[in-house]
Amino acid sequence: MPCLSSVSQAPLGPVVYRTRKSPIVLAGFLVLFAGCRSAQPPVVEQPVIGAPVIVSAGEWGSAPGRFAPELRHTPERLTVHHAGVATKPGEDYRDKMRRLQLWGQREKHWPDVPYHFLIAPDGTVFEGRPLGIAGATNTEYDTRGHALVQLFGDFEREEPTAAQLDAAVHVLAWLSTSLDIDPMSLRGHRDYAKTSCPGANLYRLLEDGSLLTRVIERIRGAR
Repeated sequence: MPCLSSVSQAPLGPVVYRTRKSPIVLAGFLVLFAGCRSAQPPVVEQPVIGAPVIVSAGEWGSAPGRFAPELRHTPERLTVHHAGVATKPGEDYRDKMRRLQLWGQREKHWPDVPYHFLIAPDGTVFEGRPLGIAGATNTEYDTRGHALVQLFGDFEREEPTAAQLDAAVHVLAWLSTSLDIDPMSLRGHRDYAKTSCPGANLYRLLEDGSLLTRVIERIRGAR
């Protein structure tokens, strides 16, 4: 007999969110169907998070170079970085974006800023290089397939601000749902290269799962 009726809920198991690529298991309620030999988590479509407010590349004055064809990629995972430079009160982050871009072009021969999204201490989100172009780093790892999100600051010496973390959660949840990226792919730069990036005080939130938990809760809250 099919499992169709007598539904009860108890906080005993997962809800499975179905993406086009694979199911994502999130904490939630287990739905128990009377007459079934074994209860299965319900499958629902993963909601799409609305985009955060983003300062576009044009708005901050981006002047990118030419992107080589081999830099084209499809983001499949979420990776967090920090700037590695301590923040200063009163900094102009639009100017900082322009200076970062110019430094990368002159010193590293990068066509653009190295990351896809960059987040200032007040939570302002800046558009970096196009998502369809692989990022760049000062370390040896293949950035193809990575959506790179950088928080300004040196998190070996300072803490990410609450506003930065709120913005990062929104950006990561939006990228996950809009690009069909499994949130469980969330990692830090140091998981792929010999580096302290994204700094101990940010990496701790990746290591203990609290940042991932917030991203998943943001996705669940969009239902």
